[in-house]
Amino acid sequence: MTSQFTLEPITPESINRELLEELVSARMPFGRFAGERLIDLPEPYVVWFKQQGFPEGKIGQQLAAVYEVMLRPLLNESAPEPEQLVIRF
Repeated sequence: MTSQFTLEPITPESINRELLEELVSARMPFGRFAGERLIDLPEPYVVWFKQQGFPEGKIGQQLAAVYEVMLRPLLNESAPEPEQLVIRF
């Protein structure tokens, strides 16, 4: 089963530096890109996960964050600027 994650605006109180540092260093644990940093995954691969459904658990949350923070603002012209976005888990 897949989960949906929500996008929330950043406030100084909402920034979780530890969570962001963990996301930046997280690696893909399976598949063709096993071992690659999530932030370095090819855009079409991350979009494919969005369309198919993110996996359950932490890796799914991290992939959703990568999609939302890096790609969603590019796909939706009315979205806030990327530096104004954060994912809360």
